[in-house]
Amino acid sequence: MESLGHLEESILLIVMIEEEAYGTSIAEAYERMVGKSISIPAVHTVLKRLEKKGVLRSQMGEATPERGGRRKRLFEATPYGYKMIAEIRQTRLQMWSMIPKLNG
Repeated sequence: MESLGHLEESILLIVMIEEEAYGTSIAEAYERMVGKSISIPAVHTVLKRLEKKGVLRSQMGEATPERGGRRKRLFEATPYGYKMIAEIRQTRLQMWSMIPKLNG
């Protein structure tokens, strides 16, 4: 199974959390949840990498008046993405449980 970097993992989790995940909404959610800003181009770079790894897929949404008729590229996690994030979670939980000073 491929590995994910920290930023990739965070973006994948945000896509899974957000109801309508697209570049701007993901950047806003990242800032809200992580407390750090991220540029839209950086988000798009990560999204492309995650699509290439097979954990995300995208499709073009409908045109909206708010965007001057431009369509958004909407992202969603694939079944493989959910499987990968579940395995990452399990590994992290196992490792956290091994830290004596946190479990004493």
